[in-house]
Amino acid sequence: MSRRIPLASPDETAALARALAPHLAAGDAVLLAGPIGAGKTAFARALIQERLARAGRWEEVPSPSFTLVQTYDDGADEIWHVDLYRLEGGAEAGELGLDEAFRTAICLVEWPDRLGRDLPAEALMLTFEIGDGDMRLLTASGAGARGAALAKVIEEVRATHA
Repeated sequence: MSRRIPLASPDETAALARALAPHLAAGDAVLLAGPIGAGKTAFARALIQERLARAGRWEEVPSPSFTLVQTYDDGADEIWHVDLYRLEGGAEAGELGLDEAFRTAICLVEWPDRLGRDLPAEALMLTFEIGDGDMRLLTASGAGARGAALAKVIEEVRATHA
């Protein structure tokens, strides 16, 4: 089940990411889709900074557009922030070591369509659309049991913070 969730501002997008952060664990994949400027990196940045803050840490969280992968350690889990925009397809993505990261880390993947057939079987898919002004529309859906459970968390978090 998926539903479009309105996010009226960048602050609402960040608040949703921060609320999701404590529900993630090693082996969870969050796939972030949508056009340039839709809020994928802002969502990932807020989520990572929340995980780090809960561990008493702070780190700058730049976009991995040129490095492709940025990793973080929150003391409990490794977090991979991946931007596949510049890749041609799944073969190139495989060279990044994502198959292992999908099993051992929390993975936030922008432009997941570049993975082709190599999408993880269990994942939360967040699709961002650009609305009027700062408005964004988010569709959350899950693949596999864990992905579905995380999609439900998004719905519940949004309902309690709306």
